[in-house]
Amino acid sequence: MLRLDRFLTSTGAVSRKEAALAVRRGEVTVDGAPLRDPAAKIDETRVAVALRGVPITFRRYLYVMLNKPSGYVSATDDRTLPCVLELLSPEHRRRGLFPVGRLDRDTTGLLILTDDGETAHRLLSPKRGIEKVYRFTCANALSDEDAGRLRLGIAIDGGEICRPAYLCPDPGRLSGTVTLTEGKYHEVKRMFRALGNEILTLERISFAALPLDFALPRGAWRELSDSEVEGLLSAARRDRTERETT
Repeated sequence: MLRLDRFLTSTGAVSRKEAALAVRRGEVTVDGAPLRDPAAKIDETRVAVALRGVPITFRRYLYVMLNKPSGYVSATDDRTLPCVLELLSPEHRRRGLFPVGRLDRDTTGLLILTDDGETAHRLLSPKRGIEKVYRFTCANALSDEDAGRLRLGIAIDGGEICRPAYLCPDPGRLSGTVTLTEGKYHEVKRMFRALGNEILTLERISFAALPLDFALPRGAWRELSDSEVEGLLSAARRDRTERETT
């Protein structure tokens, strides 16, 4: 059971203040009849709610795919730099979405935003071993030895040992993909520095087996389909041991 005003705000249709005003004005109907008490409890799974005649569909959680552009920080708020949430619609910003993990300011590509805190926590938990795949370009041609060092778990600055990463260079070996199962700060850049190399461009193209929708222009976003959401939820439920044995 949910308060009527909370139901309205959870859909992103209106702000909290607007919801209370709309209810008191009789602009909200529940099963066809006006309900003027913002604090009234409703069963969100059983009733039909409309705002000014427009049906409101309740979704407990929302999941969005963003093709992050360079120059934006993966945060909900920043006093000096533009944030990825600024790219969303006002309705989606009102939902209280937040990034699932972070991409560096100059890293582009797939970023998931949601208001499902439990699933986000699971997807970011190191024990899940969630795979993230990045496309990169680098300053120097990569060798088979470089790929082997990453696969064994390379030591980066500060003495941290990274989990095994899997390098797949393109012909010419100045670009390719790298797959990680953790999310240390600036990890890809630090691993390449440990190889005596430098990342020039970096784009995430997959997260938890969910590929970036390349039909999305840079800076554009869309809600995930039901099947994509189920894929994320399934990845969040599996632990690393299950993932490594399948």
